[in-house]
Amino acid sequence: MRLLTFPIIIILCMSSFITAFAQGRFTGHPFATRSEVVARNGMAATSHPLATQVAIDVLKNDGNAIDAAIAANAVLGLMEPTGCGIGGDLFAIVWDAKTKKLYGLNASGRSPKSLSIDYFQTNGHEYIPTYGPLSVSVPGCVDGWFELHGKFGSVPMNELLGPAINYADEGFALTEVIAAAWASNARSLKKYEEFKNTYMPDGKVPQKGEIFRNPNLASTLKKIATGGRDAYYKGEIAQTIGKSVKDLGGFLSYEDLAAHRSEWVTPVSTNYRGYDVWEIPPNGQGIAALQILNILESFDIASMGFGSADHLHHFTEAKKLAYEDRAKYYADMDFSNVPVEQLISKEYSATRSALIDPKKSTRTYDAGVLEHGNTIYLTVADKAGNMVSFIQSNFSGMGSGVVPTGLGFSLQNRGSAFNVKDKNHPNAFEPGKRPFHTIIPAFITKDGEPYVSFGLMGGAMQPQGHAQIVMNLIDFGMNLQEAGDAPRVRHFGSSQPTGFQMTDGGTLYTEGGFSEAVLQELLKRGHRLGKRIGAFGGYQAIMRNPDTGVYFGASESRKDGHAAGY
Repeated sequence: MRLLTFPIIIILCMSSFITAFAQGRFTGHPFATRSEVVARNGMAATSHPLATQVAIDVLKNDGNAIDAAIAANAVLGLMEPTGCGIGGDLFAIVWDAKTKKLYGLNASGRSPKSLSIDYFQTNGHEYIPTYGPLSVSVPGCVDGWFELHGKFGSVPMNELLGPAINYADEGFALTEVIAAAWASNARSLKKYEEFKNTYMPDGKVPQKGEIFRNPNLASTLKKIATGGRDAYYKGEIAQTIGKSVKDLGGFLSYEDLAAHRSEWVTPVSTNYRGYDVWEIPPNGQGIAALQILNILESFDIASMGFGSADHLHHFTEAKKLAYEDRAKYYADMDFSNVPVEQLISKEYSATRSALIDPKKSTRTYDAGVLEHGNTIYLTVADKAGNMVSFIQSNFSGMGSGVVPTGLGFSLQNRGSAFNVKDKNHPNAFEPGKRPFHTIIPAFITKDGEPYVSFGLMGGAMQPQGHAQIVMNLIDFGMNLQEAGDAPRVRHFGSSQPTGFQMTDGGTLYTEGGFSEAVLQELLKRGHRLGKRIGAFGGYQAIMRNPDTGVYFGASESRKDGHAAGY
């Protein structure tokens, strides 16, 4: 017995020593995993080290931030298909140094024009199935690349897609977090034969450190590199997509792809304690972050202290209030008159913040009465001062599971976000309509100058994460890396645009790092608490010093990537 227990005691002691040593920082907060990256000429932060390197290479070869973001995204679509790819959608916010202005791009796709809500209701669907052909909407990513490149790009597209093509042909080694997500997705999607052929070579899920090749994707990217966006939306690729979806019983067609277009939009903002926080207007959920911040501005969050029961309680109640409006009003603005200005107004938020009981969790909030997932996020900045906040997604991990024959990528399942219960709901399914969208890039300016380009991937976590990052930076004075490394909370159970209604207050999930006394106090206030691994999003950010032009970069410690500068 002594021989057995002795090494166990040593291991436990050594483990405690290592933990204590790892947290023994002599600067900043102990939960910070690393320092910020600091550089003068450019910065990139992505969820994969090789994608970050590709972005830096583009910057070093006189490409700009937008060029670098496109090249990095193409690489991520190959290396992190668990979150993104050319079968998904894209949104971006660009700070253009020449015009000193923010530009927003909504590159999300629309529903099949030959499908109606009657199909779902007649066939007994309360929700659109998460996987399979019925969930597929037009992929907007590739058109988004070419819109961004046409307006801001400087390096030829065939050069920008070159690194992704080379890696797809020659292979790359899987990283740890992506390998785990790959295995998780494969359990649900291996029933689709072409998915299995593409992502499970020899019938097996590739493991961490294993070399994976995707020659079909390389071939597809070569066609796009030489033929442009029309090679995807009006050529052989579009025909293959339409046929593959139809063969599985779906409705997305060649004609749907050929009619697709992205939309340049004006970002919307709210001022939070002197800083302007910017988001893309609906069909995305970005304004939920602005609503949360507006509600919280009524309270002295800084004096509550990070991680206190007051801090977490007020944040959770503000989230519940904002998400009830999200469920009722957010939709494609080509089909619904979404009252954006009222929703993000200070006057409206004052009426909403007054509903919060500082000592009690509310089980059900109603939406306000007005006067008439997985994803990748990356950000890049260049020596000229251009910055891009860029997010791209398949929706649920590896998407619908529908892999068009021989093309090497999975189609998104974004269509499953439509409401098919209520024909009168703003987010009700209609032909040629963009579904409610979760992916949202964010940006902060200060006195009209660029300050922080950031995002936090993760479905409904995203507005919650955006608000927490802004509070960490502004209310709690954290640096860029600390703001992302700080423990987070995520509230599940709010009403959804798909038709689900909150009736029991939901559940507040917490990461490790909050004290037991705080958790007990939250329970006393009526919150249902839970623990959930891997549900708190993935953060990347770049901050610019307006006086020196120096960039600070930060990357999510919960993912595989990093920030790098030059």
